[in-house]
Amino acid sequence: MPHKTSKQPPIDVGDEDFNRVMAGLEEAKAIVAGTAAPGSYRLRQVRVPETVDVKAIRARTGLSQVAFASRYGFSPGAVRDWEQKRKPPEKANRLLLTIIDRRPEVIDDVLTAG
Repeated sequence: MPHKTSKQPPIDVGDEDFNRVMAGLEEAKAIVAGTAAPGSYRLRQVRVPETVDVKAIRARTGLSQVAFASRYGFSPGAVRDWEQKRKPPEKANRLLLTIIDRRPEVIDDVLTAG
């Protein structure tokens, strides 16, 4: 299969910018490998809301409870319980619901990839 060429002109990246990007990649590699010096980096804390309005989030998607549950991997019963305030979503589900609410295109892109 022939290699596709881009129709966009190449981005001119100066040596300084290139070196900063490469240094950042090396730093990330050291952090992942566990060889970075403690205190040389800061991991950001993810803030997960204590409560989410599941009914409002679902309503903004325009999906029924069953369709919403199916699309995002929840059980229909869980969505119903959350909306009727019988049981709150667990932390991981609140995080996913927040992303669905704020950046639905990200979730759709991830779930339909591959």
